[in-house]
Parts: sequence; C-alpha cells; structure tokens
Amino acid sequence: MLVDLRINNYALIEQLELRPSPLLNIITGETGAGKSIMLGAIGLLLGNRADSRMLFDTERKCVIEGQFNIANYQLQDIFEAEDLDYDVQCILRREISPNGKSRAFVNDTPVTLEALRKIGANLMDIHSQHDTLLLGDAVFQLNLLDLYAGLVPQRTHYSNAFRQYRKLEADLQTLESQAAQASKELDYNSFLLNELEEARLDTEDQDALEQEVKQLEHAEEIKYKLSQALHGLRDSETCATGSMKDAVMLLGQVANYADNFRELRERLESCLIELHDIADEVETAERRTEGDPARAEELQDRLNVLYTLQRKHQARDLPALIAVRDSLRQKVSSVLNLDKEINRLRKDSDAALAAVTKQAAKLSESRRKSFPTFEKQLGLLLADLGMPHARIVVQHSIGAPATSGTDVVNILFTANKGAQPQTLSKAASGGEFSRLMLCIKYMLADKTALPTIVFDEIDTGISGEIAVKVGRMMQQMAHKHQLIAISHLPQMAAAGDVHYFVYKEDRADRTVSRIRELNQDDRIKEIAHMIAGAKPSENAFQSARELLALRGEVAA
Repeated sequence: MLVDLRINNYALIEQLELRPSPLLNIITGETGAGKSIMLGAIGLLLGNRADSRMLFDTERKCVIEGQFNIANYQLQDIFEAEDLDYDVQCILRREISPNGKSRAFVNDTPVTLEALRKIGANLMDIHSQHDTLLLGDAVFQLNLLDLYAGLVPQRTHYSNAFRQYRKLEADLQTLESQAAQASKELDYNSFLLNELEEARLDTEDQDALEQEVKQLEHAEEIKYKLSQALHGLRDSETCATGSMKDAVMLLGQVANYADNFRELRERLESCLIELHDIADEVETAERRTEGDPARAEELQDRLNVLYTLQRKHQARDLPALIAVRDSLRQKVSSVLNLDKEINRLRKDSDAALAAVTKQAAKLSESRRKSFPTFEKQLGLLLADLGMPHARIVVQHSIGAPATSGTDVVNILFTANKGAQPQTLSKAASGGEFSRLMLCIKYMLADKTALPTIVFDEIDTGISGEIAVKVGRMMQQMAHKHQLIAISHLPQMAAAGDVHYFVYKEDRADRTVSRIRELNQDDRIKEIAHMIAGAKPSENAFQSARELLALRGEVAA
C-alpha cells in the first residue's frame, strides 16, 4: 500500500506530502483546487510521460516520490526480472528537470520508464474517466472477465503457446520467401558453379603455371644464356673454376707459413666446391631447356580460363576465386535443403496450431462457464445501487486465434425493464457507467493483487441514498485494499476513514495548491459546505453529523 507520497514543484503544487490511511481515504475540494493535478503527479510516478511545462518553478526540477509497503504482495520475481534489489519498503521516484529531461528510480536505482510502469502497475490501480471509456472496448472487457473468473494464469499459458506458434509461422513465411527468391537465382547460380567446378581450381597452382609459360616462351634465350654461363664457369681456358683452382694451389704452398693463409685456402676450397655444384646445375638446366610451343599454348589456354573467371567474378587471385566457388556451392546447397527445412517448420507450425487450438477451446469453455455468475452478481450489485431493472448479458462468439484466445466478447447492458441489452456505448449514461465500473471493481477487488486503488470521481451521476450505498461498497473494498477516492459528494466524504481537503492559497505572486487532513470538526464543516454551499445552515451541519454517524465517527 501507499505509505507516503511527496510532490515537489509540480503544476500548482509547490510542496505536498500525503500519508494515507490503509483503508478508505477521501479527497475533496473545489473544482480546480488541485485534486486532478495530484493524480497527474501520481501518473508520472507510475511511468506516464513527463512535460517540463508542468513545473511549478521552471528553474528547479520536479520530484515526485512514493513509498510503498509491499511485504504481502509477492513481487520478488518482478524485481528480479528487472535486475532490481527487492525490499519490502519500495520507493518509486520520478524527477523532471527544467530542460525536460526525465529520470526514474526504484529504490534509488535508475530504471527505464518501461520498468517503472511494470512495477507501478503492481502497486496502484488508478480508475478515471478513461477507464470508463475503456469499459466499452472488447479487449478490456475480456481482461475483466478473465480477472473475475481467475483465468489469468490459464490465459497466460495459452498466450505463451500462441506466441510460439506465431513465431514458427513467421519463421516459415520468412523461409518460404527466401526459398522463392532463391529458386529464381538457382539456375544462374548453378550455371556459375558448374563453370567453376569444371575449371578444377583445387588442382591448379597459378603462380607455377605462369612461371612455366614464361620459361617455354623464352626457351632459346634461356638455353643460350645458360650455355654462356657454363662456358664462363667451367668450359673455357680462363674459366672461373680453373682460375680458382690455381689460386687454391698457390695458397696451399704458403699455408705452412701462417695460420691465416691456411684458413684462406680452406675458405677458397669451399668456394670452389660450391662453384663446381653451380656449374653442374647450370649444365643440367641447359640440357633440359627445350622449346615446346604446344605445351606453352596449352598452359596459356589454361591460364586464360583462370583470368577470364577472375575478371567475371571480380576475384583478384586464385584463392579469391575458390572462395567464390565455395560460396556458390553453399547457396545452391541451401536451396536444395530449404524444402527439407520448410517441411520441418510446417510440421512444427501445424503441431503448435493444434496445441493452441486445443488450449483455446479449454480457455473458451472456462470463460463461458463464468458468464452466468458474472452477469448475475453484477446485476445484483447494480440493483443495490438504484438500478433494479439492470440486466447484463455477455455476448460471445468464436473468432480466429489471437493473443487472448478465440473468444470475442461484448458486454451488453440495459437499465430499463423490458428493454433489450445493447452495447455499453449505446445503453449506459455517464452515471450508469460510473456505477457499472464501481461494481466491476468491487467484484474484482478480491481477485486482483493491486494493493492500492485510486478512484477519480467514481460517484459521477449519483446522489442521495445511492451515494450512501456506494460509500458502503467502497468501505467494504477498503477492508482488503487501500482506497483513495476523489469525490464531490457529501455521502462519499462521510464514508472515508480519513478525509483530506485540497484548497488553493493565493499569494502575492501566484496561486498554490495545498492539502490537509481534516479533524472531526473540520470534517463536519466541509461536509456541510458540500451539502449547502458556502454558508451552510444548522440543518446542513446536522445532516453532516448524521452522515458521519453512519460510520460511527460522530454521535447523531
């Protein structure tokens, strides 16, 4: 429940603190005094979007803070899901800076507005005229009926199955679209792949081919140059090996005279051996070098195939061309495997749809069983609130599977004897709408986990004895739920366990909205004013005492 509410620098509120009773709290005041402004601040605390134009002082930030006792509401899982520390004393805080920047906190931890909404939705339920409008919405009506029948867990189980089915359907559609597009490209990709496969890319070494072609094209030049080199190395009178051999012999003749002469001879002998090896290899290369035009043409044709494929696929070299071929292999193979994957997904989707259909049928049966009880209980409550001929009928039909099931419902209503029930938007007046919503909230009070319910002028369009009955109904609800009700009716004001009065205070520079808790004497005066206006008579004061006596606060 709400333990403490603080509002600073919001609209007409400079500073406000409210510590509501755990039972029924009534808030009254003249129109425009600031009651709705306070609700707007609470809405910000629960995640509504902020507007810096609502700041009381545009030079300072607005801070709205609410402390809640949540010890009995089993909200640990929600806090864990949002990665927040859980404490039985939960503090929600909202800050709006003059530049329009908004920040939200849960137990001093910064959170997103979405996280604030998730937690706030489990702490407070604000009923306003907007809820009355929602009552005509089919989805809203179905949610109400599920809450009444205790079917929320069953519907959640169904919704999870339906979302899984829709995911499979989406995956199947995506895959079928890919298959259709891939089929269009299959022939072309297969042609390209066959062309690359025929090129036998894995068996080729492009660098080696290019080198061999160069050798064949310049065979005569290579043979001549190798022959000349061999002549200079070994086959002439002044060849390198002969001259080096003489030098080795001369160094050998002086090797006994100094160690460095011997080392020079040994080094030169090593060079002579290496030179003989080089000459032998040059001779072998010269003998093997022969022109072969046919071989050169064959290799060049092979290279031309590679060059053409590289230009066609914009591949800079053979490895890049092989990568293109492997990619085409994967594309062609994936198309061939798509049918198998599509068939698998279709089977999974059909099985999921069968499960969804079965669960939807069970959910629908459970809902239909609850309709007569809902209609009867709501009709009895409405009769007690001055509509003895009111009749409620839940119109039901089966539609296509959706997130909430296959049921399409429409709550029909008539307040008149003998009249056919019609849709709420056609059949109910403003006062009837308010009583209808109050009765529904009353019916749901034991079935919802919301600890604090806020009513914004739920008593619109009622008066007299009906207002007294509405007050009693809210008193009964307050035994299990903390209630905060904004009202203009003296009967409602007298029903509250605690009575707060909102008023305007005119300063020299501006008007400020304030709130105070009324004691018993002040409460009698305020209710008398609500009955008779600014100058209540003694009869009005007596009526106020009598209304308060109904709940035993003041003797008649």
